[in-house]
This record gives sequence, structure tokens and C-alpha cells, in this order.
Amino acid sequence: MLSRRDLLKTAWRCAPCLAGMALFPPLLHGSWSFLKSGPGGVAFAGDFRGELLRTAPRARYWTSPSLAGADCAACHLPEEKRIGGAYRHRENFVQCLLCAQGCVIREGERGRCRARINIGGELRSLVYGRPVAVHVDPIEKKPFYHFLPGTDAFSLATAGCPFRCKFCQNWEISQSTPEDHTGTYVSPRKVVRAALDRRSPVIAFTYNEPTVFTEYLLDIARLAKKEGRRSVLVSCGFMNEAPLSEMCESLDAIKIDLKGYSPDFYRKVCGAELKPVLRSVRQVARSRVHLEIVNLVVPTLNDSDKMMKGLCDWVAGEIGPDVPIHFTRFHPDYQLLNLPPTPVATLERARQMAMDKGIRYAYVGNVPDHPGNHTYCPRCRKVVIKRNSFFVEEIHLKNGRCLFCGEKIAGVWA
Repeated sequence: MLSRRDLLKTAWRCAPCLAGMALFPPLLHGSWSFLKSGPGGVAFAGDFRGELLRTAPRARYWTSPSLAGADCAACHLPEEKRIGGAYRHRENFVQCLLCAQGCVIREGERGRCRARINIGGELRSLVYGRPVAVHVDPIEKKPFYHFLPGTDAFSLATAGCPFRCKFCQNWEISQSTPEDHTGTYVSPRKVVRAALDRRSPVIAFTYNEPTVFTEYLLDIARLAKKEGRRSVLVSCGFMNEAPLSEMCESLDAIKIDLKGYSPDFYRKVCGAELKPVLRSVRQVARSRVHLEIVNLVVPTLNDSDKMMKGLCDWVAGEIGPDVPIHFTRFHPDYQLLNLPPTPVATLERARQMAMDKGIRYAYVGNVPDHPGNHTYCPRCRKVVIKRNSFFVEEIHLKNGRCLFCGEKIAGVWA
């Protein structure tokens, strides 16, 4: 008998084929024709890894000693800079500037995300046009509660992530390599066409860390905008300032996982740093893009009153009272199967702390039918959006205002 873990692993291995068959029917003409070339898509049988390497397009946001004008000294330690003179590099390495990991990558090797590789002294993307999971979800599942409630989001992901979160619920794709998921090449235009065919008003980049396929998501978002579709990002917030600035020009909403208010927690549990995430949250908050924040509350790791209070203090003081914050329930997964689900009382305590700090829209997540799922008017306290799990049952808003008292409710409603 298959264990639950083996069953999930098998299901994820099938995901690319199922996604292609269900959501990209133009690739299907016969029983196995999704392994053939088609309009806007090419699939490869046989040596998939070799073909992946040969067709990987040039990435953006990187530097190397061979690039004209590259600031070579920026990669070196202060004690090295004191030596003086020109630096001489015998190795054909590059430095990725996409996220705060700042990987220095030797030729033939990959960055921490597994999605970007140094080929001949040039950084290439192994995940451009290579979705491994494609679904249509309610926008509330991301979760976005103040962005076009009740709409469908055409959602996709590739392999790869710069984090190593021990609690990851999508570890089968986030912690995998691109060649673990053989499947079709799907062009940005084909993604947008599939969203249009399913009448999805929103395209969501989600499940893994979409920053690893920045080039792909930007091309999709720009095409989607021309077709009157919105684009949203579900992210760990670890990208550098320049790529995030470009994302903010093309995307309509960003949800950032603020996983805990502790540098030690980020290092030990996520394999990352807190400071770049806080910078990203500030940057999005100051842009035109709609922002929501999620905090997955993990028992014994980030559920102390001190940590939750620190998070609420920071959001209220640095970001403001109108940014929605979701305290979501942890379920045992990946490397933390030994921990229990988050007690609902802990989530309720975190939500109350946020409201006591003046945050107007604080939610309890991953607990179906909980009153903390609803949106309440901050003035009259009546329910203006009633939800049941990921689905909207009632909306009492007109032009973004409470129907009961006229108070303006922060968000994007049309």
C-alpha cells in the first residue's frame, strides 16, 4: 500500500501532464500528442535534461567579471579590496542579482533556487515556459481577501525556490529541479489564451516562489494587461529591489508571506534572512500595487506572544492599518510532521493583537467557517464580505464602501 507521502509524490509527478491536458487542450491531438510540437509550445521526449539546457533562454538580473562595466569589487570581501590592483578571475562565474541570496555560480552549476544555471559564463533560466502546476483557484485561496473577491485566478508555478522552509506545503515543486517535471513548453501567449478561454479575470503566479521565473511571469503579465486581465503574485518577498520594482510596474497585487518576526527563525526554519523580506513589504506598500500579508503560525516556532506582538507592531507602525494580514493555520507537512496543527485559539489571539494595534483587516486563515474569515466594516463592525472557506457568500459593498454606514473599505473591488 502506498503511504500518503508516496501518493502525494506520484500525484505531483503527474501534475504536468494533467495540467497540460486540462488547461492547454490545443496541445492535445491524439493520445500522446502533448509530447509533440504545437502552436506556441514544444515538448521534448528522450533526453529532457539535455534539451532543457540547450533551450534555456538568457536570464536577467545577473553580473559577471566579463560583462562590460561590471563592478567586480562588489563581490569581494573588505579585506580583499585593501589589496589593491585589478582582480584577475580564471573561473567563468556569474553572480545572480535576482534575489537576496546573491548566489555566485560557477560554470555548469546552479543557484540555490535550482532554476538558474551558468552556461558558458552566462546565466540562463531553466524554468522559462516550463509550468509544472496549473490550476484555476478562487482568488481567496491565495489568499487575497481585498482584491476582486469571488473571482477565479488562473494559477501556475514552475519548479524551484530560494528558501528551504521546513513547513512547505508545496515542497514537491518548490524543492524540485526543473528536469524532475518533464512536460511541454508553454509560451506566455498560450498561458494568457488559456486564462481567456476559462474566463479567468486574474492570472496568479503562485505555489512555488515565482521570483525564480521572473522573466516568464513579467512576459505573461504584460500580455495579460493588454487583454484586460489582472496579474497577482504570491511570494516570500526575497527578491532584490530592482526586479521587485519592475514587477510592481506590471502586477496588480502582491501577497507576501511574512513567516515570522525573528531573524533566527528565518535562518533556522527557512534558510533565509528576515531583513530583505521586510524591505520588500515596505517597497510594495509604497507602490501602486495592492498588498496583503500572510503569517503562517507554526506551533512552538513562531507562535510566541513576543514574536506575534513584534510582527503586529512592525506592520502597524511601518506599513499602516489598512493592509490586510492573515494569520493562517499550520498543518503538519514536509519536515515538520511531528508538530500538531495550530490551535485555533492561537490564531484568534494573534488576530486580536493585530486589531488592538489598530490593524483594521486581520483574519484567521485555513479554518473554514470561522468568523475571522469575514471582512468587517471598521466603523460599524457589520460583515461586508461573508466567506465560507475559500468562497464568497455575500458582499455588502458599493463602490468600495460599506452599504450599512458608507465607510470606505481598503482594497481593489472592480
